[in-house]
Amino acid sequence: MEKLCRWHGISRQAHYQKKGRKALRQQEEEVICAQVLRWRRFHPYLGGRKLYRILSPRLDLAGIQIGRDRFFGVLAKHDLLVASKPRSRRTTWAGAWRCENLLEKAELTAPNQAWVADITYLDTDEGFCYLSLLTDAHSRYIVGADVSTSLAVEGAEAALLRAVKAQVTLPKGLIHHSDRGVQYTCRSYRRKLAKRHIRSSMGQTGNCYDNALAERVNGILKIEYGLGHRFATIAQARLAVFQAIWLYNHERPHLSLDYRTPFELHRSFLRRRPTAKATLFRA
Repeated sequence: MEKLCRWHGISRQAHYQKKGRKALRQQEEEVICAQVLRWRRFHPYLGGRKLYRILSPRLDLAGIQIGRDRFFGVLAKHDLLVASKPRSRRTTWAGAWRCENLLEKAELTAPNQAWVADITYLDTDEGFCYLSLLTDAHSRYIVGADVSTSLAVEGAEAALLRAVKAQVTLPKGLIHHSDRGVQYTCRSYRRKLAKRHIRSSMGQTGNCYDNALAERVNGILKIEYGLGHRFATIAQARLAVFQAIWLYNHERPHLSLDYRTPFELHRSFLRRRPTAKATLFRA
């Protein structure tokens, strides 16, 4: 070994120091990968930037200081980067009734000023079922949801009633924004909104950007939390929805929320003025 070190022009001490640093980096990578896999167990498609934000304080406590570039390098080296695999299926058809887009000009400063609604499909061996969602546009908190075996209006109404039931009082001027699907334009659904003084708002037909937030939430649940996979039964799909919504609301940080979770932002406002009962969707 001494002859080899002399041949390469390095000291024996430098050789062992380099060897020690390599072993240390390998140990650090093992710790990093273990932490990533721990979070990926419940958040299988959580992105690298969010993982870095979550894990950095934990790694610091373990004596591991790592920059974002090296963190991504470790993920790439161990094949832990994720790739999006979007899927699509039509779940709504345009109804005849129309209203203006109120969300476009709204200035949202707190939760429960605007809710966005959308429907997406879930695939099972027993056939398709459909997930109706209502999400708070300010906090990104899912306030209501329902899984139905039909695309009829009852599923969307059930999600709306769950969201309303979770509120002690509904603030005046609450906006309900959706696409122009028949579920949201039918008289039954509109009557339920009007009864509670909720204002209807809709985007243009065929323009996904008019309801981009709702589409985004659908994508996160399907891609990051496995709702895009095929389930054995509808009951299994419902359980997966329950788990995915809880993880999304309470543990997934959002870049648009300064890496806070929807629960943290929603709760910070509710602490000032309580507006929700103790339900699944309560913050």
